[in-house]
Amino acid sequence: MSGTASSTVTFDGRFAREFQEMAIPWRAEEAPDPRLLVLNQHLATELGLDPDFLRSPEGLLLLTGNAIPAGASPVAQAYAGHQFGWYAPRLGDGRALLLGEIGHADGRLRDIHLKGSGRTPFARNGDGQAVLGPMLREYIVSEAMHALDIPTTRSLAVVATGRSVQRETLLPGAVLTRVASSHLRVGSFQYARSTGDVGLLRRLADYALTRHHRAAAAAENQYLALLQAVISAQASLVAQWMLAGFVHGVMNTDNMTISGETIDYGPCAFMEGFDPAAVYSSIDETGRYAYRNQPLVAEWNLARLAEALLPLLHDDQEQAVDLAVGALSEFRRQYSDAWSAGMKAKLGFREGLDDDVASPLVDELVALMQESRSDYTSFFRNLGKAARGQAEPARGQVPDTAGFDAWVRRWLAVAPDADAMDRVNPVYIPRNHLVEEALAAATSGNLGPLEGLLDAVASPFDERPGLERYAAAAPESFGPYQTFCGT
Repeated sequence: MSGTASSTVTFDGRFAREFQEMAIPWRAEEAPDPRLLVLNQHLATELGLDPDFLRSPEGLLLLTGNAIPAGASPVAQAYAGHQFGWYAPRLGDGRALLLGEIGHADGRLRDIHLKGSGRTPFARNGDGQAVLGPMLREYIVSEAMHALDIPTTRSLAVVATGRSVQRETLLPGAVLTRVASSHLRVGSFQYARSTGDVGLLRRLADYALTRHHRAAAAAENQYLALLQAVISAQASLVAQWMLAGFVHGVMNTDNMTISGETIDYGPCAFMEGFDPAAVYSSIDETGRYAYRNQPLVAEWNLARLAEALLPLLHDDQEQAVDLAVGALSEFRRQYSDAWSAGMKAKLGFREGLDDDVASPLVDELVALMQESRSDYTSFFRNLGKAARGQAEPARGQVPDTAGFDAWVRRWLAVAPDADAMDRVNPVYIPRNHLVEEALAAATSGNLGPLEGLLDAVASPFDERPGLERYAAAAPESFGPYQTFCGT
C-alpha cells in the first residue's frame, strides 16, 4: 500500500509474527461503499497518521482493512475466557482483526484493531459484522472515558460499510478502528495455559512484561511481579469506574486487559440515580456484573489469571499457589485504598485530614445518596457549589434535608476545596438518553447529535454555557434503561 500513511507511519506485525499459535492470518471482508462517519483527528495525529489521508478513499480502505499497509499482518487473535462464569476454551476474534502495531507519540506501541470487519474462523455462529449503533457507542464512551482520565482503549474512526446487517431488523453496518496498548487479555493467558505449552505461556508473559510492565521484568521473580502489576492496574482501574459511576456490563475474563485499560464497550452505561444494584445489560439476568459487584468480579477474574500463570510462578505447584494467593490478597486493600483516595478527592478533603473524620463523612454521604437515589454525577458536581456556600442545588437532590444539612455542616467544617472538587467531578458524561438520541439520529443519517455529545464529553470538567442539556438527567419519559451487547 502506498500513500501518505505508508510514508509517515511504520506498521509492524509483531504479535502475528511471534505468536503464530494464537493468531490466524485473515483478511477483512470488502466494504462495498465505505463512508467515514467520525474520525478522531487528535488521536490520528498522535499516531503519526495524516487525518486528511484517513478521510480519503485510500484512507477508508485502511480503516476497513481492505488495503493492508506495508509491515502489517492482519490476524484474528485466539483467546479463551469465562463468560458469565462459564469457561469457553476457544473464543477469539470472531468479527475483528488485529491489523498491526504502530508507534505513538509517547514512544510506546499501539495496536490498530478493526471491529466488525467480517467473519473469521472464531466466528462460531456469528456473521462477523457490526452494526452502526454499537460501534458509535464504543466511540462515544471510550473517548469520554479518556477525557475523564480513566485508562481505556481508544476509538480512531467509525466507517459505515454500505452493507445492511440483519438483526431484529436490517441495520447499517460499520467498522470501528480501535487503538489499544495491546489486546492481551486474561483470556489470552487462559488460552496459552490451555494448550499445555509452557514455552508459549512464558513467551506471552515476556511479551506482556516488555509491552506493559517493564519494571516487573527486573524483579527476582518477574512472573510473580507481572501478576502483581496486573492486579495493581486492575484495582486502580475498577476503583476509577466506581468513582465515575461507570457500569461495564460484561466483565468476562476475555474483557479484562493485562495493560489495565478498559476494553469492549458493549452493554455499558453510566449510572444516573445512585443504585449499587444497577444493571443495564439485557443479558445480565442475575446481576453478576452489577455496579456494586465490579470489584468482586475483577478479583475473581484476576484469580483466573493467577491460575493460568502458576507454571511460571514456581516449579513447585504448592509454592506457586501460595505465591498466587499472596498476590491476590493485595487486591482488596489496593482497591479500597484507591477508591477511598478518589472519594476523598471528590469531596474536596485536604491532604492530611484524619481518617477518623474523613471516613464517617464518606460513609454517611454514600448512605444518603443510596436512600435518595440522587443523580450520581450532578450531585457530586453540585457539592462543589455547596463548598462555595450554594448548598441548595445539592440539597434539592436529597429528600432527607435534615440529614443532608447535618452532614453538610460537618463537611464544611473541614474546609473542602471546591476548585479541587471541580477538577475531579465532571459536569458532562455520556448520559444514556443522549447516547441513545445520538445513535438513533446517526442511524437515520443525522450526525449532529453525535457531534454535539462528543464535543461536550471531550471536556467533562469545564462547565460551558449552552451545554445545559448535556448535564441534565434523563426526562422521566425516558424510563428504565436497558442496553444490549450489540453486534
